Amino acid sequence: MSSENEQSAEPGAGPPEQLALIRETVRRAKVPRAKPRTWRGAALAEELPVARVLVNKGVLHLDQFFDYAVPQELDADAQPGVRVRVRFGAGGRNVQGGRREGGGLIDGFIVERRADSDYQGALAALASVVSPEPVLGPELLALCRAVADRYAGSLADVLQLAVPPRNGRAEAKPSPDPLPPPPPPDPGTWERYAQGSAFLRALAEGGAPRAVWTALPGPHWPAEIAGAVAATLSSGRGALVVVPDGRAAARVDAALTEALGAGRHALLTAESGPEKRYRQWLAVRRGSVRAVVGTRAAMFAPVRDLGLVVVWDDGDSSHSDDNAPFPHVREVLELRASQGRCGFLLGGTSCTVEAAQLVESGWALPLLADRERLRRAAPLIRTVGDGELARDGAARSARLPSLAWGAVRDGLRTGPVLIQVPRRGYAPRLACERCRTPARCRHCAGPLEALDQQDLNCAWCGQAERAWSCAECGSTRLRARIVGARRTAEELGRAFPAVPVRTSGRDHILDAVPDAPALVVSTPGAEPVAEGGYAAALLLDGWAMLGRPDLRAGEEALRRWLAASALVRGQEEGGTVVVVAEPTERAVQALVRWDPAGFARRELADRAELGFPPVSRMASVIGPPEALAAFLQNAGLPPEAEILGPVPVPSAAPGRARRPGDAPPGETWERALVRVVPGRGAALARALKTALAARTAKGASEPVRIRIDPPDIG
Repeated sequence: MSSENEQSAEPGAGPPEQLALIRETVRRAKVPRAKPRTWRGAALAEELPVARVLVNKGVLHLDQFFDYAVPQELDADAQPGVRVRVRFGAGGRNVQGGRREGGGLIDGFIVERRADSDYQGALAALASVVSPEPVLGPELLALCRAVADRYAGSLADVLQLAVPPRNGRAEAKPSPDPLPPPPPPDPGTWERYAQGSAFLRALAEGGAPRAVWTALPGPHWPAEIAGAVAATLSSGRGALVVVPDGRAAARVDAALTEALGAGRHALLTAESGPEKRYRQWLAVRRGSVRAVVGTRAAMFAPVRDLGLVVVWDDGDSSHSDDNAPFPHVREVLELRASQGRCGFLLGGTSCTVEAAQLVESGWALPLLADRERLRRAAPLIRTVGDGELARDGAARSARLPSLAWGAVRDGLRTGPVLIQVPRRGYAPRLACERCRTPARCRHCAGPLEALDQQDLNCAWCGQAERAWSCAECGSTRLRARIVGARRTAEELGRAFPAVPVRTSGRDHILDAVPDAPALVVSTPGAEPVAEGGYAAALLLDGWAMLGRPDLRAGEEALRRWLAASALVRGQEEGGTVVVVAEPTERAVQALVRWDPAGFARRELADRAELGFPPVSRMASVIGPPEALAAFLQNAGLPPEAEILGPVPVPSAAPGRARRPGDAPPGETWERALVRVVPGRGAALARALKTALAARTAKGASEPVRIRIDPPDIG
């Protein structure tokens, strides 16, 4: 302190006394501080002074709403649906002037304004309103609550998937005015389907039809989706389309632009970037656009007056979210269709077992083309079995029969040829050496494995198999076959040295290739579109796909084959597909007949007999052995629940990305499957969620992870 300040502080000095008086007046004033932390002493809102807030805490035992006091200065902005910052975690010990203080700042959403609170203690005040933009409407909140309950997760975790992060620059820009509804579209290529025109007419008239659509092969499906969206928009309602990847979204986006013009729809994909994506999302929420096409996260898009939801290729693994609580696009859109009473369209060139169940239950109707139109649109499918490989010695050494070589040679005369090669990991566990029927457990029908190359054990229930014999042929010998697909692709490139070879896979995916002779080697799901269609296609190493240790191995193999074959020219134009697999396999026969719906119905019947999903509801519970056993014992499962396992789960390799369900490197974890009969899925999810919430509330150190209806159960 300087000497001048010392003198001014003596009694009788004027200015210091005035400063002290000002400080005391400010301290006693009933006004908030300039940068409030707890709004101590601030007046509350005169009307509805309580805000019910969902805090951004994903732990299950805090999956509830919390009441906060609304300061007068925040009254106008603190409306339902806005983002706020609140103090959380102080407990009831620190109360000043009837108001709780302390705790850390955390994000949240206001879900309701109330006149009073049912909490008897002191309330903390809202710290701040992040933005006055209401991003969480009542319909989206109800949907997220239903999804959280369906998958035994927390509402906060679902909202992190449903509401994108805020971008201030995008939020500050106004959205354009909405355009008037377009006129009803012409049926176009929808006339190829028996009920196609009636489906579009019902949408245009404001109806809510539900259909499982098995699309014809060829390039028309994006335009057909655009036609369904245009019919819905013509009724004054909105439409939502969810596709598995950005390439499919770009095709539907182009079709919508051609059918509707610019400004009537929004594209929501990760490739857009955070600012553009949030700007498009805001335009949807504000009602500027009524149509949305996007990838997985778009399933929560807040479309106003939703009249139609569309999911394309629901069997693609991209539709299943890898973040808790792991919702699936198909099931979320089913919830939206049921809650909002809007139309539902599940489409694809293939048909999943879940789609067949929707038709079987009467919840949706099939949308198919007649066999004559299908024969004209589909390519010719030819098969190659082990018999021909055994007769063709040269083909055996090169792993390609003469039929495949001939198809490639003939196809290269008129255009590109597609070669589908299974990616790494498509290796079967064990199968009969004689007839190659997958080895299954006699107790639960799970796949058998021999981790130590000696003892046979079930990968689901863990029971040992001492005397296995094939149920089809009686053989007692097993085989494990791993196919080197990359070498086959290299052989094809050397066999046609004058032809360019293009590859499309995980590291580099091509969107399209020109209509010129070329060999296009692609992994499943990465096939580029050829201008005018491929002249021919080879589907190699069918056993590597059919023999995977997965309940969906046949369904997935057929889906991949159909997706690739749909890119080939029709039979009238000379298109040919050669599949290298045993011709008697059910999936191969379904490909030859181009009958994915029939295959799905037979798979559904088999699963119903064995009690497998989707006929039953199943949950996967993973954790350290002691923690898993204690959790299952105290879970309070429904009486009819059946526990399969536990069995060891693989550990993540050091230096490699950890997949969902893998144990941490160096740790031993186990997995148990809990199965219940139809109609008891909600009770199972509720019991598991309650048990996990109690465990986290006690601060258990060892983790236990739950996944309802896992896409892969081995």
